[in-house]
Amino acid sequence: MKSLALFALTLAPMLSAQIVYVGAYTNVPDSKGINAFRFDSKTGKLSPLGLMAETDSPSFLAIAPNGRFLYAVNETDTFRGKPGGAVSAFAIDRATGKLTFLNQVASEGAAPCHIVIDASGKAALVANYNGGNFSSFPILADGKLGAAASVMQDKGTGPDKARQDGPHAHEMVIAGNLVLGADLGNDHIQLFHLNAAAAKLTAATPAFAATAPGFGPRHLVVSDDSKFAYVLSELKSSVATMEYDAVKGPGKVLATVSALPAGFKAETTAAEIMLDSRGRTLYTSNRGHDSIAVFSVDGKTGKLKLTANVPSGGKTPRYFTLDPTGKFLLAANQESNNIAVFQVDANTGALKATGEVVKTGAPVHLAFLK
Repeated sequence: MKSLALFALTLAPMLSAQIVYVGAYTNVPDSKGINAFRFDSKTGKLSPLGLMAETDSPSFLAIAPNGRFLYAVNETDTFRGKPGGAVSAFAIDRATGKLTFLNQVASEGAAPCHIVIDASGKAALVANYNGGNFSSFPILADGKLGAAASVMQDKGTGPDKARQDGPHAHEMVIAGNLVLGADLGNDHIQLFHLNAAAAKLTAATPAFAATAPGFGPRHLVVSDDSKFAYVLSELKSSVATMEYDAVKGPGKVLATVSALPAGFKAETTAAEIMLDSRGRTLYTSNRGHDSIAVFSVDGKTGKLKLTANVPSGGKTPRYFTLDPTGKFLLAANQESNNIAVFQVDANTGALKATGEVVKTGAPVHLAFLK
C-alpha cells in the first residue's frame, strides 16, 4: 500500500502538467515553427519546452484523436513554386512533446488558416483563406497525409470591398453529420457532408446559411444541445445567435450582440469564439481593443449578454483557449509575442488575470495534448 501511495504522489504532477503546442507565424524574430510549453493545471504556470518542429508559419494546429499525431497548416501563398499553401503531419513523442516530421502536402488553396480532424481520425479538413475554398485530406494508418480528396471552391463577394472582394474560407466545424464552413468573403456558412472513410466532402442541402451582408463570419460554435449556432463577425466584432437544426444547419438569426463596450469607436476586429463546457459562458477576442469579451448565455433562448471586456494581457489576441480542466483561459497575443493566463470563475465564468505571462514569437494558436 505504501508503494502505491508513493506512486500516486509521483504520478500526480505528471497528470496536472500537460503539453500545449503553439502555432505561430514565422515572419518575426525567434519564431521558427511549433513551440511547446508544459501547463500546470493546478497552478496555471507555463514552463517552456522550446522548439518542437521547424516549419513555415504553422498558424493553426490539430491533434489526432489518438494523441499520436499533430497536423499543421502552413499559411503561405506559394508551395513548391506553385500558388497555394501546405499541410504538414508530425508524430508526437508524448513524453517529451517533440515532433517528428512525417510528410507535407499541398493545401490546394492559398493561405490555409484552419484545420480540424474528424472523430475517427481518418480525415483532415482545411480552410484556405486566400484560395476561398475548403479541402479535405485522408489520414493514413501511419499518420501521414494523402493528397486532397476533395476541394470545395466558394464563390461570391460581400459589400465590404476591402475585405470581401471574393470568398475567404476561414474555419471548418464538424457538428454531427454536418460540416460548417465559415466564409468571411461572401457572408455564408457553407454546409457539407463528410465521408470520413474516403475523406471526401460533398455539398449538403441546403448548401449554405446566410449571415447579414457585411457581417464577415470568421469562426463559430454550436451549442451542445444543437439548438443554437453562435457565429463571430470578424468585421463587426459581434456575435450572431442563429437557430440551429442538426440536419439543416443554421437557420434564421435570432439576435446579434456587440463584443465591445458601449461607445468604443476605434478600429478592431474579432478573432476567436468559444463556449465553456457548461454552455453558460461564451468568450470572444477583440484585436485592437485587445480584450476577451465575456458573455452570459441563456440556454433556453440562446440569448447572450455581454458581462465584461477583460484586457487580454497583450496586443492582438489572435486566439485563446480554455485548458482541459476549464479552470484557466490562455490568450495568445500575436503582436506582443506572449501568452497570458487567466483564472476562470467556476460559477460565473468571469476571468481574472493570474499574472502568468510568457514570451513566444507571434503566437496565433494553442493546442493541448490531452
